[in-house]
Amino acid sequence: MADRDVERNYTVPEFAAKLRRLADALESGKPFRIQVAGERFTVPRSAEISVEHEREGDEEEVEFQLKWKLADVEEPDSDDAV
Repeated sequence: MADRDVERNYTVPEFAAKLRRLADALESGKPFRIQVAGERFTVPRSAEISVEHEREGDEEEVEFQLKWKLADVEEPDSDDAV
């Protein structure tokens, strides 16, 4: 699989909806399906979750990060992914 590094901006309502779906998946122990910049993929329930804070000059940034190995991805049943 080719390397990829994309960033997509969302409106506040779009971002809030994605966070709600992610939170629901995490709480129920299910994988999370998401599409970013035209590519759909599954975040497995075993993904490592971290929050990163950066400050540089007069800018600050917070990143919510989920990280996993491709081998950890299970193919979700149609009922399993959110």
